[in-house]
Amino acid sequence: MFDAFDFSVIGRSLPYLFGVGMVFTVKLTLMAMVGGSVLGTFLALMRLSHVRILRVAAGAYVNIIRSLPLILVIFWFFFLVPYIGGWIIRSNEPIEVGAFSSALITFVMFEAAYYCEIIRAGIRGVPLGQVYAAQAIGMNYTRVMVHVVLPQAFRAMLPLILTQSIVLLQDVSLVYVVSITDFVGAAAAIAQRDGRLLEMYLFVALVYFTICFILSSLVRHMAQRRAV
Repeated sequence: MFDAFDFSVIGRSLPYLFGVGMVFTVKLTLMAMVGGSVLGTFLALMRLSHVRILRVAAGAYVNIIRSLPLILVIFWFFFLVPYIGGWIIRSNEPIEVGAFSSALITFVMFEAAYYCEIIRAGIRGVPLGQVYAAQAIGMNYTRVMVHVVLPQAFRAMLPLILTQSIVLLQDVSLVYVVSITDFVGAAAAIAQRDGRLLEMYLFVALVYFTICFILSSLVRHMAQRRAV
């Protein structure tokens, strides 16, 4: 059954697959995770704000982004960001935005909407009694959030943030559709060059399964420890 397969192409391609493709995928995932968490925190605070315009603006952003397919957002940012940048600097020509920068902006903006809801739920899970106690000893809103609410909220929602980050790792593979060389894009290039699509895509599936299984097991273990 496997006589027609040539798995040696995988061994020959490992330096390119991991040295170029996987490096891009991991770097983009980590940076989008950090950027999305930071932006998501600000969005969550806006959604919990007493200022109506902030609540409405953040709610509209989150609801719009979460209702759009990620692949459509990738196309939008990849093709529109250069023109938006050109418009901002009042240039008649679109600015040059590298593939990594374009992908990073896309995933930070997209993932922030999901991190926002996770963080908002974590903030609302902190007992109000602690907030009132902090205010009673003279702490202002900023200090209450930074020193009392957010540290507890992040500890409580860390498993959910990491779970969303595993989804982010998988979603990064969609940058392949705009010819960006991530892990899937590198495998696709080799598969097309050598005519070994099945071998390469089977290997890609195995790598993603292994990584996601290990990370999911760690998250599950972390959640169990927190439950105890």
